[in-house]
Amino acid sequence: MPRPQRIEYPHAFYHVMNRGRERQTIFHDERYFQAFLVTLGEAQSRFGCIIHAYCLMSNHYHLLIETPNANLGRIMRHVNGVYTQRYNRLKQTDGPLFRGRYKAILVEKGAYLLQLSRYIHRNPIETQSPLVEDLAQYPWSSYPAYIGQAKAEPWLEREYTYAVLGHRYKFKQYQRFVQGGNDEQLMTFYSKGNTASVLGCSSFKEWVQTQYCTEVTRAAVIQQLQPELDITAIIAAVAAFYDCPISQLTEVNKGPTKGFEGRKVAMYFCQELLAANLRDIAKHFQLGHGGSVSFITHQIRQRQKSDKVFAQLLGEILTFIMKQAA
Repeated sequence: MPRPQRIEYPHAFYHVMNRGRERQTIFHDERYFQAFLVTLGEAQSRFGCIIHAYCLMSNHYHLLIETPNANLGRIMRHVNGVYTQRYNRLKQTDGPLFRGRYKAILVEKGAYLLQLSRYIHRNPIETQSPLVEDLAQYPWSSYPAYIGQAKAEPWLEREYTYAVLGHRYKFKQYQRFVQGGNDEQLMTFYSKGNTASVLGCSSFKEWVQTQYCTEVTRAAVIQQLQPELDITAIIAAVAAFYDCPISQLTEVNKGPTKGFEGRKVAMYFCQELLAANLRDIAKHFQLGHGGSVSFITHQIRQRQKSDKVFAQLLGEILTFIMKQAA
């Protein structure tokens, strides 16, 4: 499956995370934490990003970033690259620091953003061994500044979050909000191993897919939008689109429905949208081996390239699958 594309647009919000290689420590003492905060400030000044929240743990970090200029990739290349250089100078070592490509989750504004701010700030006490008893005691998070118990970094933006919270006593209300604990739905989202890259309601996911994914890249990103998709769900959605029984797709037919297009299309999307291997797909379609699936899906791709009407149909089916899974 192709590497998922980064979805970027003006004023998008992201939850950005990265950790050290092999879970190594990336912040050893105050000098390292301060070096990272300086790097964040430089990124804000240089690239015009807005940093709404942060939490730096010993071996990873969390950021809540808004990108007015749709340039998350450039921002994070600076943050990770420059901090790695500073880390190596402090540690008197060299080589890569982070495990690889950072994780970025696109976040819907409003309530989801507010819940994410709380999730980020609660990190120091959500570990197996809490780092502090009181979150206000943890100095390497923006939380103390959010509740008025520490001076905020000059680049930290808090007012938007306060406005979403909608309360005149912003320090006390935000503290009460965070102390209330994480949202259960949000915890379920993150308990899936961050497989999804979009956090928001179904209409927001559909809007992202429609506005920012071309027909070529939709298949590469739809699994980010609907991570609960599996072979059975795709088969059911394709059957609903063609208005036929599921058995017409999954059973080998030798009668009038032999070579039915929907069956081939279902195989195509099972391979295109999932990390399932060919053997598993073949079993669902009562085929003896994965080579048959590979041959059929190759036929679909070739037809997609040469037949514009068919390519448009595949786009419609893809959108339908997403709606069914929402």
